[in-house]
Amino acid sequence: MSIEKLKENYSVKIRWIYFPLHPETPQEGQTLENLFPGRDLTPIKKRMKNLMADAGLPFGDRSYTYNSRLAQELGKWADTQENGEIIHDFLYKAYFVDNINISEIDELEKIADAAGLDRNAARRALEERTFQFEVDEDWRFSRKIGVTGVPTFYSNDLAVVGCQPYETLEKFVKHLMELRKKSSA
Repeated sequence: MSIEKLKENYSVKIRWIYFPLHPETPQEGQTLENLFPGRDLTPIKKRMKNLMADAGLPFGDRSYTYNSRLAQELGKWADTQENGEIIHDFLYKAYFVDNINISEIDELEKIADAAGLDRNAARRALEERTFQFEVDEDWRFSRKIGVTGVPTFYSNDLAVVGCQPYETLEKFVKHLMELRKKSSA
């Protein structure tokens, strides 16, 4: 996976900022045909599958999209837990590979458990909406900096949008390192 390889090869810190991708999606989800009416989804799905493969990520044959708001709150909670960053891989797989409804607390609790996190604490954080404010702040920030798609890699007012191969992200990191060198000289 591109991000993992970057972390192995460079001193980069990944901080997840959440973005409201299709926030109007109902909790029960909706078909991709309803989300993108009149569009031929076959080439779109093929392109996504190829992009994900280039990045070393699996990609299933999704037919639904689900509201990701609670999953984002789970991610914020997990980021406060020891080894919690692993939740992002589990949420990705649940959504993009296994077509799981990530807007349901029961499903999110199972995902947290599978990631080795305390399922009861995860459920409590979701039911109490403990990280609602933090996700709201992320949404405001992502809108402010002009995020239009996920993932977006952002630093120093520069961004790379979309699932990218490792080489593209490496160029981005090297460019940021050069900027840092120049500014400290």
